Amino acid sequence: DAKHSLSRILCMTNCPTLIVAVGLPARGKTYISKKLTRYLNWIGVPTKEFNVGQYRRECVKIYKSFEFFRPDNEEGLKIRKQCALAALNDVRQYLSVEGGHVAVFDATNTTRERRVTIMRFCFFTFLISILFLLSSNPKVIAENIVQVKLGSPDYTDRNTEEAIQDFMKRIKCYENSYQPLDENLDRELSYIKIMDVGQRYLVNRVLDHIQSRIVYYLMNIHITPRSIYLCRHGESDFNVRGHIGGDSGLSPRGKEFAQCLGRFIQDQNIKDLKVWTSQMKRTIQTAEALGVPYEQWKTLNEIDAGVCEEMVYEEIQEHYPLEFALRDQDKYRYRYPKGESYEDLVQRLEPVIMELERQENVLVICHQAVMRCLLAYFLDKSAEELPYLKCPLHTVLKLTPVAYGCKVESIYLNVEAVNTHRDKPENVDISRLPEEALLTVPPHY
Repeated sequence: DAKHSLSRILCMTNCPTLIVAVGLPARGKTYISKKLTRYLNWIGVPTKEFNVGQYRRECVKIYKSFEFFRPDNEEGLKIRKQCALAALNDVRQYLSVEGGHVAVFDATNTTRERRVTIMRFCFFTFLISILFLLSSNPKVIAENIVQVKLGSPDYTDRNTEEAIQDFMKRIKCYENSYQPLDENLDRELSYIKIMDVGQRYLVNRVLDHIQSRIVYYLMNIHITPRSIYLCRHGESDFNVRGHIGGDSGLSPRGKEFAQCLGRFIQDQNIKDLKVWTSQMKRTIQTAEALGVPYEQWKTLNEIDAGVCEEMVYEEIQEHYPLEFALRDQDKYRYRYPKGESYEDLVQRLEPVIMELERQENVLVICHQAVMRCLLAYFLDKSAEELPYLKCPLHTVLKLTPVAYGCKVESIYLNVEAVNTHRDKPENVDISRLPEEALLTVPPHY
């Protein structure tokens, strides 16, 4: 029967996943949806968010008032249903044709009827795993309305007081018919409830690997105001000489930067600041100058350049021209012989991201490739952009999470340093390498 068919489809594991948001307006659904989408893309799971509100705004160009959302407004109901189906059709296209792995369906989905419609749509079109995500955070409503909702196109020409009153009435329209996920009625479904701004969770029937990773991530995020400071170690002796990797100490200018960093952090007067470093000399020496406790993370060590460790780029190009060209062709996925790729590094850094999401104020003193990976997560950068993000020496980046993104401040601490950035080369053609270059390949094992 239909009930068993629906439960059977939710048990599929080797299939795309649809995350279905559930909850009243202004409970943080879009915030969580965007954050989850960013995380999954960062770890290499192709993910896209489908916000039904955007479909509605494209369909109804001018928003008049909360009346549109009244449960007895037949025209409004018809349009909203059409928009939801249009979004679901795009979900199907993304997951079944475009190669997406996860789609996030961001809408209120407040009635059991709507949620059954979504499940039936998925069941009768293609195999899919569904995870419902219910956000019930009444504490965030007021802040969410002021920070996010009043900035939406719906309220462009309204004064603040009028807009708040209209939005509160819009919430009332949903409250009358809201049917939250029920522990008994919905026990067959896979879902996670996030309650009291992440203080409590209820997880039901997590069925596969991707769902378990999603749940683990969602149980680690919070919305407490905080700042994350990222910087590289002070200039090292190897930086000065152009060598990559290695474990050299700080140059005189690097030591000067470490002192300046200590004064900068002291001036910031940050509450309960945690300091993290790698296990390499140059980050440890930088942290020592701060005169505060710090934690060493092996996970934060610089990308392993394998057989190319401690070489300069000119040497690599001369001795291993094919490897040099391959790296320039696809820097994110290229793996140094006996070393790592940026893709490997992202996987290695996932526990760091998870812990950064759990913490409040943190200073991470790390390395160029590591800092690029962390920055790409917070700024939602693609795999192609990631290896070319500019992370200069002796510069602190202050990241402050805001509504749907991250505010970035770049603070140069006025200590000169060498430039270690290499721009993306324009047309890399391996076929043009001389034949002898193709034979000069370092041992991979």
